[in-house]
Amino acid sequence: MIPENIKNVYQKVLRSKNRNWIFLGLAVLAVMLISGIFSPKAGKENQETAGSQQERKIKYWTCSMHPQIKLPKPGLCPICAMDLIPVYEDGGGEEGSEVSLTLNATGRQLAEIETEEVRYETVSHEIRLVGKVEYDETKLSYISAWVPGRIDELYVDFTGTRVRKGDHLIKIYSPELVSSQEEYLQAIKNLEDTKTSELGVMRQTAQSTLKSSREKLRLFGITEKQIEEIEKLGKPQEHLIIYSPTFGTVIQKNGFEGMYVKTGDKIYTIADLNKVWLFLDAYESDIQWLHYGQHVVIEAESYPGEVFHGKIAFIDPFVDQKSRTIKLRVNVDNTDEKLKPGMFVRATINSTVGEGGKIYEEDLAGKWICPMHPDVIKDQEGDCDICGMNLIPTREFGFADKPTTEKKVLVIPKSAPLITGKRAVVYIENMDDKTGIHRYEGREVVLGPRAGDQYIVLSGLDEGEKVVTKGNFKIDSALQIQAKPSMMNPAGYYSEKDNVVAQTVGVSTENAGILNEAFPYYLEAYKALAHDDPQKAAENLISFKQALNNIITKNKLEIVTRGLAADIKSLNNHLENVDHDLESLRKTLADISVGLKDILEKYEYKETLTLYQSFCPMAFGGKGGYWFQDSETIANPYFGSKMINCGDIQKEFGRKIIKTEPKGIGHQH
Repeated sequence: MIPENIKNVYQKVLRSKNRNWIFLGLAVLAVMLISGIFSPKAGKENQETAGSQQERKIKYWTCSMHPQIKLPKPGLCPICAMDLIPVYEDGGGEEGSEVSLTLNATGRQLAEIETEEVRYETVSHEIRLVGKVEYDETKLSYISAWVPGRIDELYVDFTGTRVRKGDHLIKIYSPELVSSQEEYLQAIKNLEDTKTSELGVMRQTAQSTLKSSREKLRLFGITEKQIEEIEKLGKPQEHLIIYSPTFGTVIQKNGFEGMYVKTGDKIYTIADLNKVWLFLDAYESDIQWLHYGQHVVIEAESYPGEVFHGKIAFIDPFVDQKSRTIKLRVNVDNTDEKLKPGMFVRATINSTVGEGGKIYEEDLAGKWICPMHPDVIKDQEGDCDICGMNLIPTREFGFADKPTTEKKVLVIPKSAPLITGKRAVVYIENMDDKTGIHRYEGREVVLGPRAGDQYIVLSGLDEGEKVVTKGNFKIDSALQIQAKPSMMNPAGYYSEKDNVVAQTVGVSTENAGILNEAFPYYLEAYKALAHDDPQKAAENLISFKQALNNIITKNKLEIVTRGLAADIKSLNNHLENVDHDLESLRKTLADISVGLKDILEKYEYKETLTLYQSFCPMAFGGKGGYWFQDSETIANPYFGSKMINCGDIQKEFGRKIIKTEPKGIGHQH
């Protein structure tokens, strides 16, 4: 049905005497009809839209090019003179919400946004390394001259010869050795002469002299069989043969025939190749996946399809300044001596990540291991069968403390986090099912190591949440342009060069003492650990967790304190499974103390008591540990009664409000 107003226009055009105007008018009317400009429905919608805009409350006016400009009335931008646009109380308008970005389905498609759900997975990371086979230094034997003399014959005359225990090596002439033989023969004669003597003292003296001279020959390297031959012949031998005391392969020959040697001069070096060392070069990024005692699979070009096995026995504490790598030493069984010193090989180390980001290896979980011999592994505390050293729990080398069948960890794709410095930010997608609007909000997360195409998430995300994996840089750029919280500006601030005043956004003063009700339980837990009371410590840590949950729900934290809520949840992640084991409780206290330290340094702290931030550099094998106490007298919760006074106070949080702004954020004037 044609509207009345269009009919009137149509009749006027037909009455026109100018043919050109008639054709032009009809064309315009056709376009207007197609576009629906004159339809009653369109007019009604326009009126409704205008009415809804009038009903919405304007929060302030801003510039689309300079979003730091926020004025109470419409007008022109003082920087670029563009018309200001409205920002509404309900988060609508050109700028949108204070902390998020909203897109409709079309905008999402144009921005090429892709998301994936945060999920739990079993994460295995494979590290491929190359290295070189070397001698086992602990299996080297040195054949040296025990007496001064001259080498008259060298039986093993080239490097690489394999020798067995008892094989003859050299024939040596030594005047000192001849003299010692004469002393021995004379001692035998003297003992024979005292057999007819009635004086027991003389017989005892002769026996003692014989024993001493015999021991002297033995210390010169003369075997029992050779001593018996000397005794049988009844005269000293000018030349004596030195036999090998061990087996192996001659890897170095220092002596030659006719050479005069002094006591201690090295003649041969013999290596036992049944055990070899493999030295691997690992990059700095691989260090977090490598631990003492880990299993290593080895392949060599010389033996295609065949694998050898070893264990990491040493990780170099220093990084090579030229190659930026660290050396790993792997102990390898080489019974058939297929691996030759100097041979290049490939090595593979597979690391499965367990709960808390620790490496899980079934053979080492919850075990005890020798710090010198990684092959010595036991189910309980004890001593090494080889060196006698005390065995150490494998958890001290970074392995999962308890055997478990649940090895899944929270992961996100590697493209999801935007990483800068110490911070990692991901963008979470939430969609309104009614309107179809997608809302994107940044969240700071704590990442573990990268495993292939994934990052392990230690805190900040929950299973099932959707993170942006493609288009996150576009979202971040849009938020930066709008002066909202983004990757580089956690609170959406502008620098001083913008010459505008930006109000510092942080934790409101009313939330400054928000942790007050939880601190007493923390303090009781630390005191219980200082007095070696695991039962009381566990009870108070559980109460501490409950108090933190109450804080989040009771205070209904505002948008500007959402970061604080995430930090509190991060503390609770360390309290999921509170163990009653003393060492586990101490580790838990150390973890939550680091989180508390970050909260107190990032946000305002207001308390009626004074807290002392304390630190012990010797805790946890020299890694150190923080804790907070309400007394100036040190009471170490990590050593308890063993070293209760170990540590020092580093910082004081008192009655006055102490505020350290989040790193990377400053006041602008």
